[in-house]
Amino acid sequence: MIEIEIQNESYQSQERLRFASVPRIGEGIRLQEPNGFWASYDVLDVWYQKADFGDVWMPYLHVRRTAGEAGGVLPGVAGGEVVPFAT
Repeated sequence: MIEIEIQNESYQSQERLRFASVPRIGEGIRLQEPNGFWASYDVLDVWYQKADFGDVWMPYLHVRRTAGEAGGVLPGVAGGEVVPFAT
């Protein structure tokens, strides 16, 4: 597992997550938002910085929520209430 620091442009936040591989620029990843819902994010930039210990290079990601994502709200849910499908 690779520990990667993710810098989220949409929420101006930083967090560390573990990945099996480093995502590439342009790929999409799913991240959990502060409201608890999952949303799609686009990888804008990937870079590596030398760690404070040893000869290790740490990966960093710069992400932004994918255009068209409804702020992490599931389809059919508006204002916290379930909206029935129109027939």
